[in-house]
Amino acid sequence: MDCKFVPSVCPYCGTGCGILLQVVEGKLTGTLPLKSHPVNDGKLCIKGWNMHEHVNSFLRLKQPLIKMFGRFVKADWDETIDFAAERFKEIIAQHGPDSVGILVSAKTTNEENYLGQKFARAVVGTNNVDHCARL
Repeated sequence: MDCKFVPSVCPYCGTGCGILLQVVEGKLTGTLPLKSHPVNDGKLCIKGWNMHEHVNSFLRLKQPLIKMFGRFVKADWDETIDFAAERFKEIIAQHGPDSVGILVSAKTTNEENYLGQKFARAVVGTNNVDHCARL
């Protein structure tokens, strides 16, 4: 059995707790606190302890969906990105950039959240950015 522990940073909030991802046979199976990490000193909140579960959830979307005629239809990435870009352009042209809001997530890295707010401000032209884990 191939088992390894991969050091990382918990993605749930901006604290930056050190974690060890337990990987067995190439599959993420658990999360442990990184005892030597200076931020959390070997402790994790309940979200950190269970952060690996959303990766393997059967509810997780594994490919994009586009809503057509009231139903979600599987689509490829290029088609989905093109569709979203066109809808953004239409909405912004008709109602202005402040008619769009961007919601970033605690389940992504701080760097990805930074890119989300940068996209909102520099590309869309709005300051309507929010985060689900405001502290």
